[in-house]
Amino acid sequence: MEMIPAWIDGGLHPVEKLEVHRRGLRHRAVSVFLLCDGALLIQRRALGKYHTPGLWANTCCTHPAWEEEPRHCARRRLDEELGLAGLAPVFRDQVEYRAEVGNGMIEHEMVDLFLLELSARPELRPNPAEVMDTRWIAINALKNTVAQDPDAFTPWMRIYVDRYAERIFGPDLG
Repeated sequence: MEMIPAWIDGGLHPVEKLEVHRRGLRHRAVSVFLLCDGALLIQRRALGKYHTPGLWANTCCTHPAWEEEPRHCARRRLDEELGLAGLAPVFRDQVEYRAEVGNGMIEHEMVDLFLLELSARPELRPNPAEVMDTRWIAINALKNTVAQDPDAFTPWMRIYVDRYAERIFGPDLG
């Protein structure tokens, strides 16, 4: 049973992840964005995921374990999802959003956003239980693609592109 940090009665408590989503509790999350030469690495979620399977999302995202440092969580998840070990994403900002994600579940997240800029595209080793496909896409092309086919993307990816691109990527790319 995976316990994640969620707010109940004004305090942060460990709550089982599925219960958090079923109840729509506000909870901690981490999202990582990997850039190389102005292109963002996005991933298509594995079909076995319990919500938003087969949809495109940012490079990687997850919920920190109870008492796990968000920066450590971001590094851990890059390795677990994409086989990218030893990278140090940089904290960009914290945002909050609430979105229905299907199957009666709600993501209500306080997300620590991390950006990682590399000079060369790394060799990826996607975990098939987590990721069914990856793609590099220029930020402007991503904005157009999300606008043209929003149902191909997770609700949080649409929110990041629509509301928070500048806070994530900076004024030149956002």
